[in-house]
Amino acid sequence: MNRTRVISILTVLILAALTSGAVLAQDAEDDQGLEDIAVIKQKAPKVYIDCEHCDMDYVRTEIPYVNYVRDRKEADVHILITTQTTGSGGTEYTMAFIGRGAYETINSTLVYASGKTDTEDEVRRGYVQVLKMGLMPYASRTPIAGLIDIGFRREVKPTDVIDPWKFWVFSLGLGGDLRGESQAKNSMFYANFSANKVTPDIKLRLGLTGWFENSSFDYDGKIIDSSSESGSINALVVKSLSDHWSAGALVSVETSTYSNLKSRITPSPALEYNLFPYTESTRRQLRFLYRVGYEMTRYRDMTIYDKMKENLLSEALSATIEVNEPWGTIEASLEGSHYFHDFKKNRLEFGGEVSFRIFKGLSLEIDGRYERVRDQLALAKGNLSLDEILLRRRELATDYNYFVFLSLSYTFGSIYSNVVNPRFGDWGVPHMEEYD
Repeated sequence: MNRTRVISILTVLILAALTSGAVLAQDAEDDQGLEDIAVIKQKAPKVYIDCEHCDMDYVRTEIPYVNYVRDRKEADVHILITTQTTGSGGTEYTMAFIGRGAYETINSTLVYASGKTDTEDEVRRGYVQVLKMGLMPYASRTPIAGLIDIGFRREVKPTDVIDPWKFWVFSLGLGGDLRGESQAKNSMFYANFSANKVTPDIKLRLGLTGWFENSSFDYDGKIIDSSSESGSINALVVKSLSDHWSAGALVSVETSTYSNLKSRITPSPALEYNLFPYTESTRRQLRFLYRVGYEMTRYRDMTIYDKMKENLLSEALSATIEVNEPWGTIEASLEGSHYFHDFKKNRLEFGGEVSFRIFKGLSLEIDGRYERVRDQLALAKGNLSLDEILLRRRELATDYNYFVFLSLSYTFGSIYSNVVNPRFGDWGVPHMEEYD
């Protein structure tokens, strides 16, 4: 083998060795970097986000510098996010940051409000931006702070906007459904319109709805047609009197073949007291509402009390509690109402929802409603046809109605939930509607 070829081979071997050494060194450096980041990440705050309407995959992707846990008792920071509809038709996200353990003295509340026309992506980017700001006081106390950059972006305040619509928001909806087979056909159409104005001092709401449904069945050559229609107009005005008191009035106009109503017009003045300031409404409310209504009713068919029309005075008192806390939520209401001409014509309604975290991983949810009915003044006289009963085209006499939903869930395993993997979506995961 000549000298030149030997030198060439040695040169290639030396270069290969140097390259391999560099790659191994880089790999070792990368491994060390990953190990260092993993150590730092391990010391990052553990966060539990309590939110029913948040895109958690997006949150984990955009805020990767904290550790997400699936149980609040394992968390350093419990973020309780509640929502309510704004006057413009958007959604207000109130985010309560609750420190635990070493962070128990760090608590704050931040708010993000989306617009009615905001896309889902714009909304989630908005509340994630606020989440980032709220997490800074916790992350800044850990080594992960050294890997975070803070920027500044100037934004226009909502109060700086000159609104040519004077805060009025309008909405119009139309829809329908057509279904059929060889021996049955069904059609349904609806329309609705709303106009709303909400400011801290006053709330104005106007709503119009119309609904029509028709069904046709061929039973042994006999055609059975059945239809139902209803409509309503509701106008509400509410004036803020103080941090606890509000006064208002509702005027409703309704018609319904199901309820035997040709027309019913009901003006109802009302007064409400909230035990807690309205500024705390996203966390807790205890409201007492008293209203008086004057019903001017015209019936489609003679009622069981031999009435085709009547004017009646009624009153109602309700109590509503809503609580959102780290341990769970409670929503419940109790309302009693009666007619003045006959106190035996009354109704008692109770409804509520409780979602309670019993202990680590175990949650209980109860949702239900019960009505004791003694005021069915509009029931039509005479016997109903079989199709009216089976298709629920006409209201039936009853002493009560209720529904109850109960669920118990238990989750165990790894407390961390940092990883996002969208592959195949939710394929293979059963949804609740599959059990309906």
